[in-house]
Amino acid sequence: MLERLRQFATGRGPVLLAWLLLATGDVFADALRDTDPTFRRATSVGLWLVWALALIVLVVPGSVALVLARTAVTAAAPATLWAVVAVDSSEDWIHLAQVAFALLAGLAVLSPLTGERFIDAASYGDERRFLLRPPLPVMVLALVPTWAVAVVGLSAGPLLLAAESWSAGAVVTAVGIPVAAIALRAMHSLARRWLVFVPAGLVIHDHLALGEPVLVRRESIRSFAPAPADPTGTDLTAQASGLALELSLDSPLAVSRPAGRRATEEIQVRGVLVTPTRPGSVMGEAARRRIPVA
Repeated sequence: MLERLRQFATGRGPVLLAWLLLATGDVFADALRDTDPTFRRATSVGLWLVWALALIVLVVPGSVALVLARTAVTAAAPATLWAVVAVDSSEDWIHLAQVAFALLAGLAVLSPLTGERFIDAASYGDERRFLLRPPLPVMVLALVPTWAVAVVGLSAGPLLLAAESWSAGAVVTAVGIPVAAIALRAMHSLARRWLVFVPAGLVIHDHLALGEPVLVRRESIRSFAPAPADPTGTDLTAQASGLALELSLDSPLAVSRPAGRRATEEIQVRGVLVTPTRPGSVMGEAARRRIPVA
């Protein structure tokens, strides 16, 4: 029980608290006060609906919930900041507190520890899941634009409909929602890249680096340690930044690598490199499961 409480307090707890506190102010009501009554009512209902749906996915974690939570919660910070600027309330401490709550919620939901708690919530039995870092080119060039496409695609059409721009709203909604779904699916694919500790050893579940998940049995592992400057293992990091860990093996392991859009090729490896979001926690879990660590 105490362990569950600790995990909640260090994972979803801060996000949930900040998200609940965000609803205590009236910055959006003030920002919409001078707008058309129909638009104001429809937008207010939409904002409360988004807040409630985000609260649900924060309470019920998983890989899909992680993507939806990170999309919705991070959008709250720029939206709240816009509302503060719109009503020129830079001296209203309640409105400024709402901006702070939105920023805190956004930072908390993006933290590696929160991501790990969401992903590991779907584990069953004696299993523990750890997220792998996204590829650096995706992080730098694609992640923020993809998030923006999802947010705009989901919100632009309904806002136009609330403003009674029926034709434009219908077209933008019909186009925006499918485009947003594609963007969300792309982000979800990054949230399904894991290291999974199981009783038999360690599973590498990464569709970017492998054609199919591979089980590395505990008895075949020689060592598990931070990768040296000149590693000998096969690179399965998918160009991710951060500390890479090298898994050295006593015997060759057959792995399937992507070799084109739909083709794969099987190769034999004596070691692999992976880049988890929290390498220290991964090493601690490996030691707990009697995997040789250095």
